[in-house]
Amino acid sequence: MAGGVAVQLTPEEEKQIIREITTASGAHTKAGDTFYLITQRWWQDWLKYVNQSQTSVMNDGSFSDHNSVGSSALVRPRSIENSDLIYETESEDSAKTIELQDTLVEGTDYILLPEGVWNQLYSWYGGGPVLARKVIDSGLSQTELSVEVYPLRLQLHLMSKGDQSTIRISKKETIGELHRRACEIFDLKTKQVYIWDYFSRQKHALMNDLEKTLDDANIQMDQDILVEVINSDTGGCVGPVQENGSADNGALAVAASQSSSLPAGGLYVNKYSSRNGNSELLQNTNVEKAYGPSGVSTRGSSCGLTGLLNLGNTCFMNSAIQCLVHTPEFARYFRDDYHQEINRQNPLGMVGELALAFGELLRKLWAPGRTPVAPRSFKAKLARFAPQFSGCSQHDSQELLAFLLDGLHEDLNRVKHKPYIKSRDADGRPDEEVADEYWANHIARNDSIIVDVCQGQYKSTLVCPACNKVSVTFDPFMYLSLPLQSTITRSMTVTVFTCDGSALPAACTVSVPKQGRCRDLIQALSNACSLQLNEKLLLAEIRGHLIYRFLEDPLISLSSIKDDDHLAAYKIPKVLKKTKFLQLIHRRGEQGAGNSQSTMGWKPYGTPLVSPISCDDTITRGDIQLMVNKMLSPMLRKNNTEYPDGSNARQSYGGSLKPVTFHKLPLQLVDENNACIDLTVGEDKVVKLSSSSMSILVFADWSQKLLGSYDTSHLETLPEVCKYGHVNKKARTEPLSLYTCLEAFLREEPLVPEDMWYCPQCKERRQASKKLDLWRLPEVLVIHLKRFSYSRSIKHKLDTFVNFPIHDFDVTNYIANKNTPRQIYELYALTNHYGGMGSGHYTAHIKLLDENRWYNFDDSHISVINEEDVKSAAAYVLFYRRVHSDKSSASNGAYSTGECQNYHN
Repeated sequence: MAGGVAVQLTPEEEKQIIREITTASGAHTKAGDTFYLITQRWWQDWLKYVNQSQTSVMNDGSFSDHNSVGSSALVRPRSIENSDLIYETESEDSAKTIELQDTLVEGTDYILLPEGVWNQLYSWYGGGPVLARKVIDSGLSQTELSVEVYPLRLQLHLMSKGDQSTIRISKKETIGELHRRACEIFDLKTKQVYIWDYFSRQKHALMNDLEKTLDDANIQMDQDILVEVINSDTGGCVGPVQENGSADNGALAVAASQSSSLPAGGLYVNKYSSRNGNSELLQNTNVEKAYGPSGVSTRGSSCGLTGLLNLGNTCFMNSAIQCLVHTPEFARYFRDDYHQEINRQNPLGMVGELALAFGELLRKLWAPGRTPVAPRSFKAKLARFAPQFSGCSQHDSQELLAFLLDGLHEDLNRVKHKPYIKSRDADGRPDEEVADEYWANHIARNDSIIVDVCQGQYKSTLVCPACNKVSVTFDPFMYLSLPLQSTITRSMTVTVFTCDGSALPAACTVSVPKQGRCRDLIQALSNACSLQLNEKLLLAEIRGHLIYRFLEDPLISLSSIKDDDHLAAYKIPKVLKKTKFLQLIHRRGEQGAGNSQSTMGWKPYGTPLVSPISCDDTITRGDIQLMVNKMLSPMLRKNNTEYPDGSNARQSYGGSLKPVTFHKLPLQLVDENNACIDLTVGEDKVVKLSSSSMSILVFADWSQKLLGSYDTSHLETLPEVCKYGHVNKKARTEPLSLYTCLEAFLREEPLVPEDMWYCPQCKERRQASKKLDLWRLPEVLVIHLKRFSYSRSIKHKLDTFVNFPIHDFDVTNYIANKNTPRQIYELYALTNHYGGMGSGHYTAHIKLLDENRWYNFDDSHISVINEEDVKSAAAYVLFYRRVHSDKSSASNGAYSTGECQNYHN
């Protein structure tokens, strides 16, 4: 202001000032800071205005340099106009309050500005109304920052007088603050008021921890809270409230607004957190995508093409809901009168609240019109019963789907009193009899629309590895979780040694079942190293240049062998009896040890070698020298015919009739008293073998001079079992069939060590073999592709492309019950996951059976897609419907346009 006249800045000056404020405020954002909503339309006008110079402001508030387009100067925006974002409400005392519209989407309707940016723009342009919101801590670890756009809205009722008042309160406010404000509004004494968690009009818990936040107390939007007023004269309550009952007149109720379109928690998360301290507050998280024409008309078309608004990282929920809503059997059920089947007494259910919320949402999505639905009421119910899905963090859509199917089943279970039934083992009875018995027992306790549509039955066979006891049970399933290729097999590298000097050591890399046993590894190695019929492999784990253990039991689980372990396999004759094994342990002298043969100063190095010794033969010291020479002969350097002591070498012949250059090596034998015997002298002396040990230890002490005669590099480096990188990359590029995944799922595998089976015959826990077979298949077959894997603290996503059939998915050959008719399925829906573990995006591809056309459901955006575009490496959960021989029954449950137009709820 100069001389009473406002000084108007140029667009370039305005832009520079806003840029500096944004940079300064971004690095210090913390909980409690204030942000302001501004309409997206006005913000875009301002961006165009300041974009007239060479430097432009992007949609998200960032700036970039490029040539301006167009030559005509744009008019400076008028005052800030936020009226499109609000509506006014009027209370009984004629007081007017401003409320945000219920269906606002960040990046489409509004953006959030830091306080400094808002203050500067407001000082230049004025206008309003001012819509301020606070930054709060959020996320499981409370280290993420979020702007609470929609605080909890609670409506207070004084039921005896009929007084009421609507308030907004942050979920980060304390119970004490809610208590204080209720008392202040109704002029109550604080000592006379008790507050109860009154969800679903039932007392759940007395909220007497006044320091606890409403968020920690799990208070959600659209939830009731009861305030009891204590009569100071009688000590009783005014209008007593019965436990798990309803309030009589005279009780003060703090009730959430009955509007079903309020947000669940009301958080819109921006792309910043307190961990990195970098603010990107002008970068919108839900910026409208550059979608082209959808090709979908908005009038006179079929129902079922209503999108779901993204409430802040809720695409995981939206994609799963759309697949369930477009399951014809569920669409028909929830559009009919299903209320009589709600089971409010089931302790495993959610007093029917989840089923009611889902049914209400389904009806909205099947109603005429295309206006996207905000699933805030449903999300509030979900967060109430499954707090792991509360807030605005991204979650796994399959985990949500599993919870929904199980929760809906329990809420709609027709069995009100579950009988106790003890399952019996098969004990040799026919599978058909046992399977029917198990299924009847299951239905006696579990009978709902979810069971009718989605549940099938496994045949589970366990075999004890010790006594061969076979246990057969038949268990229900809701969906199939199929492993992908990189989780089906495992690459293992093992170095193969010979005992007769016929070849140098060689590393072999083989592919084995990830949950396989040592017999699988030995079989794969035998094929890879061309093992002869008269040979076998002795597998050993090497640690610290010593043999840590022999893996002789073929049933040892491969899961006990870690990727950073070192394995050696020794070729030995197959027909040996009463055999001991000579272990040749290599040692090198420390600096200053010289050529001394003393045990002092020598340390193990390299990889031990193994050779069998028959207990029936008489063994001399010279025999052991010859055996060791044979084992080392492939590593003998060429043209070396000199002893280590300078005398000439001589040739001898081994059992393979191959000439062996014989060196008198510095060997020491460990006898049964742990004393070392020098094998360089007394060649004809007989070696007394220990009767208590199966191993004979011989040390080979490698001096520098001896190392000049042999190339021991083959012994020095033993590769790890698995090096990460090349195998996984290859697996991601190989095509994979859904049938291959199903076969891997049904393959016999040993139980993991932490899931041992109690054998009723052995009376001990055993690592039994488990084999699954499909026995009874449901109408709707849900298949989960296990793309997410967890290795210790590291999480991986597998982007493997799975070639899944859209039509004629024939699973007949995978059903153990041979009396089952042909089982053909057709794909009608699937969820997709794009991106990485924590920052990806979910969509759904759904076929409207009435139109025989595929659509892409991307939150609120719906577009037609071609059938060939349904398959991608993003496919995550597949929904198949059984194809019936009667074509009319195959489409039973699909809704026609006429049906839809008659529904106006």
